[in-house]
Amino acid sequence: RVSWISDIIVVVSPENIETMKSIVEKYGHKRVTVVKGGITRHRSIFNGLKVFAENQSSNRLLQKPEVVIIHDAVRPFVEEDILLKVVTAAKEHGAAGAIRPLVSTVIASGEDGCLDHSLERARYRASEMPQAFLFDVIYEAYQQCTDHDLDYGTECLHLALKYCKTNAKLVEGTADLWKVTYKRDLYAAESIIKDNLSQQICIITDLKEAVAQVGFLLHESLKSQVKVEAISISLRKNDSHLQNIFSGECYNFLCINDKEYATEEIQQLVDMLEKSNIPLLYPVILILVHLSISENISFSIGLEELTKIKKFAREVKKKNILVYGLLIQCKVCNSFYQQSIHFCD
Repeated sequence: RVSWISDIIVVVSPENIETMKSIVEKYGHKRVTVVKGGITRHRSIFNGLKVFAENQSSNRLLQKPEVVIIHDAVRPFVEEDILLKVVTAAKEHGAAGAIRPLVSTVIASGEDGCLDHSLERARYRASEMPQAFLFDVIYEAYQQCTDHDLDYGTECLHLALKYCKTNAKLVEGTADLWKVTYKRDLYAAESIIKDNLSQQICIITDLKEAVAQVGFLLHESLKSQVKVEAISISLRKNDSHLQNIFSGECYNFLCINDKEYATEEIQQLVDMLEKSNIPLLYPVILILVHLSISENISFSIGLEELTKIKKFAREVKKKNILVYGLLIQCKVCNSFYQQSIHFCD
């Protein structure tokens, strides 16, 4: 999702290599190379760096980068802004890393298990990821590491200082750089992802007055709960406004029309979603609303058409797009709509 990163090396334990390769293939990642990790953190990072320097474990020739970013997969919520900050600082200083204030005081215990001393919390910071380095700096540092460094060390910035005399620039990180360490953290991470994905919805209508009015009313009723982007467009024109919304990583779309199933328009919207690549990271929710305005209330829908809708939903589900159908039958009466709702599937 960050276009200016040219290559991504994923270092995993030997027993998980095939699983990781299948994930890369499933989601169509083009810039990812999977590398076997070592028995410690530093040995794993060194294996990843060797891919650029020695082209080990790579099916394609990778160009040595000017700057390399090192990041832990257990910190899943890193934003592009902090990546850019550490890269910019590393280009100027040779090395840079994200830091956060300590939330607890660090103490040392003596051999008797009693308090020996404590650190003044205001003077110290927690070292976080991501960290960035000029490639030649960090690779040279790892080449000079002792076995003790590789087996017991944890801090990459310290290696750059110790072996290359490169004093890292410290960049203030954000609160979302926390680590998924314990099982309970998995539930917290899942909750954050679900919450973020549900915070924005795009309502798409065609240009007809009745349809656009329904979109406006939905916008008014939802805007106090979620961020709503309401637009009236013609999908046939491949609207640039809609493309901008895709690039903004909105994952929820509600498409309202009064055409009989609007098959062509729906397929075009799905094609635009696929080309945007946003379904690669998280499922996209696409709610198709058919608005039927008539004098007579009727919920009849052809079995053949319903079957087509269900088949279409099953097909796009393979592309990580979840489609739901909603039929709203409205009877015009004294300028008000008497509405009834029927869920297709």
